[in-house]
Amino acid sequence: FFFSILAKKMLRLIFIAALAGFTQASDVLEFTDDDFDSKIGDHELILVEFFAPWCGHCKRLAPEYEAAATRLKGIVPLAKVDCTANSNVCSKYGVSGYPTLKIFRDGEDSGGYDGPRTADGIVSHLKKQAGPASVEVKDDTEFEKFIADQDASVIGFFADSGSTAQTEFLRAASALRESYRFAHTNSEALLQSHGIEGEGVVLFRPPRLSNKFEENTVKFSEEKFTSNKIKRFIQDNIFGMCPHMTDDNKDQLKGKDLLVAYYDVDYDKNPKGSNYWRNRVMKVAKGFLDQGHKLNFAVANKNVFGHDISEYGLDASTGELPVVGIRTTKGDKYVMTEEFTRDGKALERFLQDYFDGKLKRYLKSEPIPENNDGPVKVVVAENFDSIVNDESKDVLIEFYAPWCGHCKSLEPKYKELGEKLANDPNVVIAKMDATANDVPSPYEVRGFPTIYFSPAGQKQNPKKYEGGREVSDFISYLKREGTNTLVVQEEPKKKKKKSEL
Repeated sequence: FFFSILAKKMLRLIFIAALAGFTQASDVLEFTDDDFDSKIGDHELILVEFFAPWCGHCKRLAPEYEAAATRLKGIVPLAKVDCTANSNVCSKYGVSGYPTLKIFRDGEDSGGYDGPRTADGIVSHLKKQAGPASVEVKDDTEFEKFIADQDASVIGFFADSGSTAQTEFLRAASALRESYRFAHTNSEALLQSHGIEGEGVVLFRPPRLSNKFEENTVKFSEEKFTSNKIKRFIQDNIFGMCPHMTDDNKDQLKGKDLLVAYYDVDYDKNPKGSNYWRNRVMKVAKGFLDQGHKLNFAVANKNVFGHDISEYGLDASTGELPVVGIRTTKGDKYVMTEEFTRDGKALERFLQDYFDGKLKRYLKSEPIPENNDGPVKVVVAENFDSIVNDESKDVLIEFYAPWCGHCKSLEPKYKELGEKLANDPNVVIAKMDATANDVPSPYEVRGFPTIYFSPAGQKQNPKKYEGGREVSDFISYLKREGTNTLVVQEEPKKKKKKSEL
């Protein structure tokens, strides 16, 4: 009996150990200084993450990276290099921050990976990188399957596979393969069925986004085929009037003046409902676009883009109605405060006010401090202009995050700097919580702390501070870069004690 119980316990321990080993298995390859050069060349295409175990961003990426590696197994391998243990290879490829992701082709660094850092985004991005830039379709079956994808399709029709037109098309496909889908055909039957005489390029919009406000296809209309003209044609027409913004295409869309309607967009589970609100946005949009107004439109899932919605000060957690915001290339934001109506009239009024210049831009801002007499001035979005953009002042401003460890370490030194310069009427030492306030253009904050110097009389050309972070470093910088002679409060000299007789 005793041995029976012991045997059961042993079997259970073996099972748990096996299960633990199974759950720890990874589809991400690991390279080191010793084997990187020999192994990287074994792969036609591979994505490599250079990371540090202590890096918070790396830890957040890890589960997404693992999931992507599993889904891409047999298609594109994913690898990682621990830079704290393999400094040689990380130095060789210029890794200066973590995580750094690079794409390698046939053992050669082909550039940084700038796609999404979610499993879905990584998978989608790398599938477009794998294989040829443009696939060949030979018959109707292959053609219909290709254009049925959820993303737009660009197809080149060429009677002669060796033509200059096809060569230029393939060059354009190679340049844009990360962003768009390409195919080409030399099938005479396909050329005839699509009304192509000799050669042509056609953009097919996704079937799920079919609507009555625009054509489902757009034909390249230039007489001469060059890769630059083809690329311009694609970029001008790929999204249509109102695309579905996703993690995969958001960067391409956000570089424009853009109105986005956020709601329960889900083309997998509810395509009809997703297009219901999209069609109402498009109906209003078309009226303004036909009048010559310039603005881009999109719809997006409110859960996927919850951060964007909060940046507008909106709450889309309840209700089915879309919430709407506009963001310009300058970073200005406008919010539709009236409830979205099914007849589109509220959206129409919002857009009319926008184009008439009647809307007040939205600023995410903490309240202006009632008392701001400390050595370091507290800047919020609402008082940014009056403090930082005061043309008579040289301003050194720190953009920080409350949770940032480096910011907390800097705080006492920054305060000491403010105290030393408290008697200088021409200099302001300031700080701004960049997580709670909109950071205006032309300032760019991608990490914390980020420090800028805004010289008097040059407020549209602030300089990013890259120097040391000791008080003496800041003072030396301000003496060198400041508009006026710096007034530094000197430390009181200690009196020497008289020696006793």
